[in-house]
Amino acid sequence: MARGFFSGLLDIIFPPRCTFCRKFLKNSERHICGNCEKSLPYADKEEIKGDFFTLCVAPLYYKGNVRDSILRFKFKNATNYATCYGRMLSECIAKSLSGQYDYITWVPLSKKRLKKRGYDQAMLLAMATALELGEVALELLKKTIDIPAQSGLGAREKRKANVSGAYEVIDPELIRDKRILLIDDIVTTGSTLSECARMLLMAGAESVVCAALAAAERDKINKGVPLAD
Repeated sequence: MARGFFSGLLDIIFPPRCTFCRKFLKNSERHICGNCEKSLPYADKEEIKGDFFTLCVAPLYYKGNVRDSILRFKFKNATNYATCYGRMLSECIAKSLSGQYDYITWVPLSKKRLKKRGYDQAMLLAMATALELGEVALELLKKTIDIPAQSGLGAREKRKANVSGAYEVIDPELIRDKRILLIDDIVTTGSTLSECARMLLMAGAESVVCAALAAAERDKINKGVPLAD
């Protein structure tokens, strides 16, 4: 009872806002307002192929309020968004990737960027998603090189070269002959996911499938529009 009282008191002092548009939520709403629930740029039919992963799925397109929300999550300490994101991503995974993986992991930050940011947003997303799925996310990769951000590189070949050799598998024996689900917040060209998948396969994984919260629209990628990765 005390927990419910204090939770209600906090809601009065700090009314909850929509994860995407930041408007105050009604009592019947949780994480997402009714308007965003209807109007978000859903990408359920978006399936991305990669060089080393068989499939990547995402529930949303990286545009509008979704883009603004993810940028707050990544750079403005909006870590509480992970709960909402995890629910959405878990539903997408259950629908499209059920039975295709043994372990869940994420695309890690470098130590330098983790120290600067204070948290790894992909790890938070993966853990929240795994919790919704009734599973556990494992730390299978580490980023050994602090490379320039992918968002400013544009072209696929530049992104691919930028991440080459930047990741290592922590325990090859653990993933041998296992199917891996690799999670990230955003997928654009798929270069980062492909490099991580390549390292997992080289270390003995049987296969890699991927999931991201949001995907860049294919036409923008083809036109070379700079996007975050």
